Amino acid sequence: MQYDLTVDNLSKKFGPFTAVDQVSFDIPSGSFFSILGPSGCGKTTLMRMIAGFEQPTSGDISIKGKSVIALPPNKRNVKMVFQHLALFPMMNVEQNIAYGLECRGEEKTVITRKVGEILERIGLPGSGKKLVNQLSGGQKQRIAIARCMVLEPDVLLLDEPLGALDLKLREHMKIELKTLQHQFDTTFVYITHDQSEALVMSDNVAVMKDGVFEQVGSPQELYHNPGTSFVASFVGDNNRWSGKVQQMTADSMTVITDSGLNIFTKGAPGEQFCSGQSVDIFVRPEAISICLPQQHSSAPLGSQQAENELQVTVESVLFNGANSRILTRTASGERIEVDLPQRSEMSQLKAGSPIIIRWAQSQSLCFAKR
Repeated sequence: MQYDLTVDNLSKKFGPFTAVDQVSFDIPSGSFFSILGPSGCGKTTLMRMIAGFEQPTSGDISIKGKSVIALPPNKRNVKMVFQHLALFPMMNVEQNIAYGLECRGEEKTVITRKVGEILERIGLPGSGKKLVNQLSGGQKQRIAIARCMVLEPDVLLLDEPLGALDLKLREHMKIELKTLQHQFDTTFVYITHDQSEALVMSDNVAVMKDGVFEQVGSPQELYHNPGTSFVASFVGDNNRWSGKVQQMTADSMTVITDSGLNIFTKGAPGEQFCSGQSVDIFVRPEAISICLPQQHSSAPLGSQQAENELQVTVESVLFNGANSRILTRTASGERIEVDLPQRSEMSQLKAGSPIIIRWAQSQSLCFAKR
């Protein structure tokens, strides 16, 4: 397999502080790779090293199999789109796109042809004479990408480019970016703290914490099979409890939470447990089913036995169409979030209503507390 970008044991220290700690990964040609993590985890420092704006303390970076560690930014066939886009306000659209080609010394006729072709590809034909301030936020985003893509980079780096957009436009631009990446068939490396951006657009995602990659995998892998408690808590929504292991069998555990709940759970793959050990348990809101007390029975939940069952009280209903959710409280004060099924009897739930929530043991995931 050919890799457009290979990072090998890359580290960056600022005095005694290690911002990036021996990070390694390979990105196949033409793929969309995201680096997801909270502010301060080192993702921007990592991207700046790939672009050549920051010199690594140790390690290597290869583009198309050739090391670029000694090359300045202008000699690497890598381009970068920043959060604030950095378009030239005094230039019109075609001048913005043509700028890099002119700096490279290409002929005027070639520049005109390439600018026209790239405007067609991003869906903005005939917009060349518009000024930057006449463009919408989404159009500016596409022009910033076009300005990079007209130079035919091997890798395009995107540093939280949707952060300055409003919510509705940001949702639209997720689809736009993925579509553009497919059109150009260029490797995109995208950094973000927004899990929904990473999950929607990426072929693979690296979850970063404190300068290291906690886990790298497809969005589906990270969501359904998180490798660490940090990944479980950072990717997707989860109910989380801390507690201690009470009993263990070959395929299940009983945990008593700090507030006294008994929860049946399974252990995360690769984790070792013993009685009395401190653990964290995660259950996703969509894994929990709801029934009203008068409808309660001991019937299995689908094909899996509903081994966890709690009487709770509705605290509030958060209506968001298909993504509606209820907040509930146990008698001991634990808050549990549950996705609201789109059923008429459940949509009438009010604050203070008693309900029963249930989930299968296999839907609980347990990690040793660290």
